[in-house]
Amino acid sequence: MRRSSFITTLLALLATGVLAAKAQDLMSADLQPQTVQAFSGYVSLTEARIEKQVADPRNFLYVDQLPESRRSHVLSELKQGRIFMERLVTRDASGGEIDAPGGLIHHWVGDVFIPGASLPQVLDLVEDYNHHQEVYKPEVTRSRLISRDGNDFKVFYRLVKHKVITVTLDTEHDVRYTRVDDSHWYSRSVSTRIAEVADAGQPDEHEKPVGHDGGFLWRINSYWRFVERDGGVYVECESISLTRDIPTGLGWMIGPFVTSIPKESLEHTLGSTRSAVLAKIAVARTQ
Repeated sequence: MRRSSFITTLLALLATGVLAAKAQDLMSADLQPQTVQAFSGYVSLTEARIEKQVADPRNFLYVDQLPESRRSHVLSELKQGRIFMERLVTRDASGGEIDAPGGLIHHWVGDVFIPGASLPQVLDLVEDYNHHQEVYKPEVTRSRLISRDGNDFKVFYRLVKHKVITVTLDTEHDVRYTRVDDSHWYSRSVSTRIAEVADAGQPDEHEKPVGHDGGFLWRINSYWRFVERDGGVYVECESISLTRDIPTGLGWMIGPFVTSIPKESLEHTLGSTRSAVLAKIAVARTQ
């Protein structure tokens, strides 16, 4: 059988579910200590930059630091309802890229502008974790506030990601919100547990061992920044995630998932946040 015919047949079998269950077993990966160490180092360097950024209201957003001509263009597009997305790379002290052996680090930043919104309206929505499954569906199928202590939250999400294959993840996160002033807030969200769910939705669904699964998401940190100005609220999110690398021979299946999902998920999250806040504003105006 020719290679193209073989792949076509394999894709057809996956689409009908014949091989879908077995495929994920064949793609198992183990999270190694050196992979975690590299990710932690990347996060530490990134957070050092973010701490300086949020301390200066004039450069609070990533887009505020763009060259003036580009900044004006991006802000104009945001006010027209577009979503700004850009891939970022944090480098080590010598300017080199930070590799994660056995894994891939994905780093994106995105922005939306919500016209007519106030900062309290936006914060009310993003802190309403019990209803995020309604706001961020279909990626978030379950959401729950585990506990809250002031501006510190512990939350649970069940995430469903689909790109050639479908992966279900049970995740827990620690989130802290920080007020700078009446018009500037930011938050830091860190995953504390990510478990891949096998046979999701079935009576025998179960979690795979943490760190010994398909490797489709091992870590995710999100850094949100909120600024009220220009007659609305700018919402910016910077996301750093860790997945497995792409093994030889399975790139056609895993590649699209681990390379496309981080950007698409962030874009979906930002767009859904804007839509949900605008919907709440519209309802409030009719009351």
